[in-house]
Amino acid sequence: MLENLRNIGIIAHVDAGKTTTTERILYFSGSKHKVGDVDDGNTTTDFDPLERQKGITINSAAVAIDWGDTRISIIDTPGHVDFTAEVERSLRVLDGAIGVFCAVGGVEVQSETVWYQANKHRVPRIAFINKLDRMGADFFACIEQMKEKLGVVPAICALPAGESSAFEGVIDLVRMKFILKDKNDKTNVKYDLVEIPEQYKAQAEEYHLHLLEAATHGDDHLLELVLEGKPVSEELLRKALRAGTIEGKLTPILCGSAKNFHGVQLLLDAVVEYLPSPAERPPVVGIIPKSKEKATAERRADPKEPFSCLAFKTISEPTGDLVFLRIYSGELHPKDDVLNTANGRSERVARIFRMMGDRRDVLEVAGPGEIVAVAGLKQTHTGNTLCAEDKPILLEDIRFPDPVISQAITPDKTTDETKLADALGKMVRDDPTLKCRTDPETNELILSGMGELHLEVSVEKLMRNPGVRVSVGKPMVAYRQTLARPVELETRYIKQSGGRGKFAVIYMEYKPLTKEECAEWAAEMEEDGEKPDPNNLYFVDKIVGGVVPKEFIPAIEKGFRQACQKGAKYHFPCVDIQAMLTDGKYHDVDSSQDAFTSAAAENFRDAQAKAGIVLLEPIMNVVVHAPDKYLGDLTRDVSRRRGEILNSTMDKGRCMLHAYVPLGELFGYTSELRNFTSGTAAFTMEPSHYAPVKEELADLREAS
Repeated sequence: MLENLRNIGIIAHVDAGKTTTTERILYFSGSKHKVGDVDDGNTTTDFDPLERQKGITINSAAVAIDWGDTRISIIDTPGHVDFTAEVERSLRVLDGAIGVFCAVGGVEVQSETVWYQANKHRVPRIAFINKLDRMGADFFACIEQMKEKLGVVPAICALPAGESSAFEGVIDLVRMKFILKDKNDKTNVKYDLVEIPEQYKAQAEEYHLHLLEAATHGDDHLLELVLEGKPVSEELLRKALRAGTIEGKLTPILCGSAKNFHGVQLLLDAVVEYLPSPAERPPVVGIIPKSKEKATAERRADPKEPFSCLAFKTISEPTGDLVFLRIYSGELHPKDDVLNTANGRSERVARIFRMMGDRRDVLEVAGPGEIVAVAGLKQTHTGNTLCAEDKPILLEDIRFPDPVISQAITPDKTTDETKLADALGKMVRDDPTLKCRTDPETNELILSGMGELHLEVSVEKLMRNPGVRVSVGKPMVAYRQTLARPVELETRYIKQSGGRGKFAVIYMEYKPLTKEECAEWAAEMEEDGEKPDPNNLYFVDKIVGGVVPKEFIPAIEKGFRQACQKGAKYHFPCVDIQAMLTDGKYHDVDSSQDAFTSAAAENFRDAQAKAGIVLLEPIMNVVVHAPDKYLGDLTRDVSRRRGEILNSTMDKGRCMLHAYVPLGELFGYTSELRNFTSGTAAFTMEPSHYAPVKEELADLREAS
């Protein structure tokens, strides 16, 4: 039954307790008889050796459990910003999510990032405030931060009975009962619902009224009862909370200590009661391939509808690719032939699995709403749509951010180059935020990713392959460049060397775009049903009177875009430019597509020399947490790194520094920070924006 299915993700900042929460969920559901621990390296979802070695989640992992009559598919996602692609592709296919927050750290940087990623995909969420038994835990401060930073309307469904060392358990505000754990039960499963202890009764009654008030966002009838002071049944309250959650009007807040088995069962109840089934989500909409004017079609979560699904992850294995699918409509069986509408090829499904970490349960059929892995597909990549061959549909692709950091890879003499190329190809295909290229001048292999940890992990994965050994160079910054000022330029591309010549004359106007102008272009293209250019390169045809025939216009745009891939002075991509073709000439015999493409490339190269260039460097959003005695040192260190301090706070003996810092100044920051704070500080960073940098301050090894 679709109504008894939930697809959820667990999202949070690193170290908020996602993986531990997942372990306790598996344990309470009966899927595991022995509970795992991150510190012991024996958790179900962090089964990769690198994850166990580093104690963090690197790859999103899928598990499935039964809670009562409901089957819950769970994806445990990474919290580290370097692996944000794993979160992005998971949220694209989920129906709901649990946001886990640390009661001590509150709403941290990556918490905000993943929360707004979920907003973008309109994924209903519930929140779980974890680690209430930790020193410095502050439940209400965390909720205030959620209201301020995330803009949520909190529906507090549970209260902590005490905090830090005084934490006793969880109060259920829906049933108005205290959840009393059986202290004699070594399995940590047994509990009783008892009267709320006297010292917490007044607070519980106050927050029960707040809960009723929040729930009115989801049900007008409940609003009438509250205004009239009439009693509200538990059933009506749950119904209103469910409606408000699915519509995105409120966020149920649960709490506990996953490590110590508090609050997890109540959290599971909330997943069933408040998060939607696939049937309650809007139909997925896609384009009908090869149709006129890009006609659209809908697919509902119904086994009788034509089959459709989205491939959201691939894992290369020695026996073939394992492809993770979210099925939106219809049913899938082993030996089925399906159409990949991204490349127009037919694929045959060999086997279907339900994943349980690294364990695989074979399925004979998979229906709408299910998240499964399949073997046998050879031409299917992340973001591809698979569907019934007679009812094609193309779903929206998954978009990933561009890499911000690169480093050179040098194969050892013992490395088999064929094996290295094969291993790199598979790794880049499995991770869309990883890019690899060969520098045409130095012949070095350049690997690009989202951060130092991302590159470190990728190289370690690479060297798992037999016969592959590489050494790495110093990381390099992925600079960009744009024009320093507007410029107009004519290019006369005329070649005559016997026989048919080449003739193309064009007159172009170039303008560097501001952030606001880039946003306007993007909005205009989205209104027209087109994808905005990721590098904000926009070509405008202003030819009148046919002075340049229409068949040559695409060739001119092609030449401009090709020239933007590598700048004339430095070999970094050019961004944020509007190119306008205003005039030109052609020859009946000697003009050709190639001539106009070459003219456009030459024109833009000359435009860079005439207008000058502005070098752009990636700026990172950095947040550092440390004991308050180090605030002065942190401030001076950030200033030394050309950073811009946005704000700093001090609370309970800890300080928080928020700053924008150029990526090029952050290489090795982890070890330096650890050294001057005696290992007591931690920091996070994520890409924020690009900003101009003086050429003498830039590390231009990559462009030499």
